[in-house]
Amino acid sequence: MSNTIELAQTGKRDYLKSLEKKYQDEWETNHIFETDAPTQEETAGLTPAEIHEKYPKWFGNFPYPYMNGSLHLGHAFTISKIEFAAGFNRLLGKRVLFPHGFHVTGMPIKASADKIIREIEMFGENFERFDAAEPEAEEEPPAASGNPTDQRADKAKKGKLAAKSTGHTYQFQIMESISVPRTEIKKFANTDYWLTYFPPIAKADNHALGTRIDWRRSFMTTPANPYYDSFVRWQMNKLYALGKIKFGERYTIYSPKDGQPCMDHDRSDGEGVGPQEYTGIKMEVVQWSAVAQSALEGKLGDRKAFLVAATLRPETMYGQTNCFVGTAIKYGVFAANDKEAYVCTTRAARNMAFQGIFDVRGQVNQLAELDGTAIVGAKIKAPFSVYPEVYVLPMDNVLPTKGTGVVTSVPSDSPDDYATLMDLRKKAEYYKIDPSWAAFDPVPVLSTPAYGEMSAPALVKKLKIASQKDIKQLAEAKELAYKEGFYNGTMSIGEFKGEPVQEAKNKVRASMIEKGIAFAYAEPEGLVISRSADECVVALMDQWYLDYGETVWRAQAERLLARMNTYFAETRNAFEGTLAWLNQWACARTYGLGSVLPWDPQFLVESLSDSTIYMCYYTVAHFLHGSIDGKVPGKLDIKPEQMTDEVWEYIFVNGSWPANSPLPKEKADILKHEYEYFYPFDVRSSGKDLINNHLSFAVYNHAAIFPEEKWPLSMRANGHLLLNGQKMSKSKGNSLTLREGVEKFGADATRLALADSGDGIEDANFEEKNANANILRVHTLLTWCEEMNKEGAGLRTGPKNSYHDKVFEEEINNLINITKGHYELTFYKDALKYGFYELQSARDWYREVTADIGMHADLTSIQNARWPTPEKPVDVPTIDAGVYMRGLVKTVRDAELTLLKKLSKAKGGPPPFDPKKPRALRVYVATRFPEWQDACVQAVQDAWAPEAGRVDDAKVRALLTQRGLIKDKRAMPFVQLFKKRIADLGAETVFKRKLPFSETDVLREVLPYLKRTLSLVDVEILPVEEALSRAEAGTPGYSRMIIESSEPGSPAFEFRNVEA
Repeated sequence: MSNTIELAQTGKRDYLKSLEKKYQDEWETNHIFETDAPTQEETAGLTPAEIHEKYPKWFGNFPYPYMNGSLHLGHAFTISKIEFAAGFNRLLGKRVLFPHGFHVTGMPIKASADKIIREIEMFGENFERFDAAEPEAEEEPPAASGNPTDQRADKAKKGKLAAKSTGHTYQFQIMESISVPRTEIKKFANTDYWLTYFPPIAKADNHALGTRIDWRRSFMTTPANPYYDSFVRWQMNKLYALGKIKFGERYTIYSPKDGQPCMDHDRSDGEGVGPQEYTGIKMEVVQWSAVAQSALEGKLGDRKAFLVAATLRPETMYGQTNCFVGTAIKYGVFAANDKEAYVCTTRAARNMAFQGIFDVRGQVNQLAELDGTAIVGAKIKAPFSVYPEVYVLPMDNVLPTKGTGVVTSVPSDSPDDYATLMDLRKKAEYYKIDPSWAAFDPVPVLSTPAYGEMSAPALVKKLKIASQKDIKQLAEAKELAYKEGFYNGTMSIGEFKGEPVQEAKNKVRASMIEKGIAFAYAEPEGLVISRSADECVVALMDQWYLDYGETVWRAQAERLLARMNTYFAETRNAFEGTLAWLNQWACARTYGLGSVLPWDPQFLVESLSDSTIYMCYYTVAHFLHGSIDGKVPGKLDIKPEQMTDEVWEYIFVNGSWPANSPLPKEKADILKHEYEYFYPFDVRSSGKDLINNHLSFAVYNHAAIFPEEKWPLSMRANGHLLLNGQKMSKSKGNSLTLREGVEKFGADATRLALADSGDGIEDANFEEKNANANILRVHTLLTWCEEMNKEGAGLRTGPKNSYHDKVFEEEINNLINITKGHYELTFYKDALKYGFYELQSARDWYREVTADIGMHADLTSIQNARWPTPEKPVDVPTIDAGVYMRGLVKTVRDAELTLLKKLSKAKGGPPPFDPKKPRALRVYVATRFPEWQDACVQAVQDAWAPEAGRVDDAKVRALLTQRGLIKDKRAMPFVQLFKKRIADLGAETVFKRKLPFSETDVLREVLPYLKRTLSLVDVEILPVEEALSRAEAGTPGYSRMIIESSEPGSPAFEFRNVEA
């Protein structure tokens, strides 16, 4: 069932869409958005600075989308950030470059094509044997025994990402859901077909949105475009020569099914998850429980059995008092070799199999299976502990999805261990244990300033933790204990006694591994599922990797970030956080699509490594090829083989010109000239999720390859896009593609809704009701513009001699300046507010207030011009006068409504005012505030503390008492209201109690409008002093209370009946 809205009336939308298509086609025909650098002749003799001053440029881009489907509204949201900036900079007269490429590197297309091959085998060429009525089976949880690589064979038939995001089980169903005819789906078994099918759709969708893209510069990645392939070859060779790419053994997230590393873009779940390194503690079993002994009879051979616990804190092993297992978990006993067997979860064994821990790589040999309850009571050796032998005890909170399922217990330093041990001691019978098993007391291991030598007991007491079931408090205690121990702790025991924990930690680990009582172990920080639906592991393998995090390179990257504009503090913080932890990144794979790693052709360049500096390729793409696959030659008729590494080096990093270059230097100079003009790019816009990988990789690679003057000028990040306040989900009927949005609302209404969705790094919201309302807004504005261009539109010409002309012109100029500021900051929601909504509000007021004389033609005409630049600074007092006038009219209307309500409730006697009879209005204007108010304001000002940004209330009361005002019932309410105005408007504005314009003059200007709009016979403006003298003289119709309520900027009103 769809959760998106249905449009009842579409006439106005359809009319707008017909206009949009007309002009979009016109733009395409006239190549409006194709932009080139000024020619070499035009720039001859000019320095780079002089060139850009004479021919200003702007280059914006966004991450090229992956071509395994249509662009969705989230793509459109990110694209819109560049699109709006492109339009703004075109208005400023700059040469705007906005390109769009197509990413096809990596796993997704290959994995999807392979799924279709399998589904054709299962269901036939057109899937005719698929029984749609058959219910789709739930995925079973992984079994706890057997070979785990076998258990996942059925998962090949299901894409977890597909099932999660679309509700479909099979790839052919997903293809149908994105409008691919079933009879055509078989063609997608060939990966090349994806490359020709989706890019034209993406281009057409962008065209329908009206984006200002220079499509000549588009390309696709991989050897499918040999020009881009040569560019990636140069990039990788360059990084290799600089020592940024290295080869060695390291941990990486790995897909056993695919037989290669599974990097972020290869995952359907778990993007951003990396390896977590542990120390595997080998605890030899001295004596099994009777149940376990029976279950293992004859199954281990001559192997010794070890429970393996994964710990992040090897330095605390001196304090082991027992170990824990989960009673609800099934454990396997796995052959590590012919002498040892390890007890752990199947998940942990599967990771060990790819880390050299087991004899045969990738092979999990399970000898037996044990319930956690069967292991409880076993006696084991505790390496390094003061207690050589301890017992296995039960624990409620052991997770089968983290570590090995075996938890070594150090109750002196672990709040969880201490709370559980105390539970077991109190309720030994309940937990079915022998009390002697839990009789080992906590041992001081390290000392901290905050918690002494027993951190865990101290924190359990401090946080009032009653048992192991107090999970929330235990999590807090764990964080406090671990941070204090690591940063401020000193070893109290063992070989490294007296040393800081930070130094001793790795020494203890190394010592345990050297003695053969521990080994290095790693696993994914969280669940990672590959595009091929495989649950990934951590593998220790020799591989090519980019040495991110290396000290010198990281310093370069941080220097680039420091000078780069990120627009939002949160974005900069996210970059800084990423650069702080980012380290070695596998840059090669053997499966999928991609360019060959030049010096080791058995590998392909992975998808996040061939897409870090391609922005510079946009500057020259149209000279190299005329189609995205490079099959059509470009403007310079260059062949791919002519683009050698030396030529790329010459173009992009000022390398020396190669003596025997296959490319004529004149052509290379044209490429170089175009690049030098447009690079660096001015802004790159992306979703915030790419800060952790792609955007930070771009920072690292630019820092390594390019001179500083070519480093990126800015990167902005946006949040995810919600639809109608909810996460987009096709299976829940709450999703829109880019094309669906444009088809439903039209381009302009969609663009306005995208601008209104939000700008920061927090998630934004595309509201369909707003998009629908935009249709009427745009149609109404268009209709008005058309009417203004007709003869007889009632517009004035000649001198602009009306006061309202002046106000409107100043308001236009002010809104232009405000809007420009928001565009420069990329705050498009605010730019929309002031440049669209507020501008129309100002127009509406001008239209109303000049209805008797007509608007001036020069202030309403639409011109084919650049961004308008006011000829002189904005006259702020005139702007304030305009705000005053509009507020005054509203206040008068509200005052009359209030009066009418009072009259309707009045009892007895004729009413003093009859709204049905001819009416007049007196406006009482004050030129100064009442003396008691001035005295209160002075007291507040004297008590204002600018450093603290607040009023000293005690001092205010003292001053009011001193000045005899404390007993005046009006004083304190006024002071409270005045303080609120300080908080709302700022002290400087509020203390300046003087209007920047003549209130009486402005009132005279607005009198005709007041009389007309309120149907008044007369409006009289009186100074307060004159009105009070009349009231004191007993003149009828003057209320002293009303008159005295007048203040500067806030006149009082009095209605009365008059003769017509």
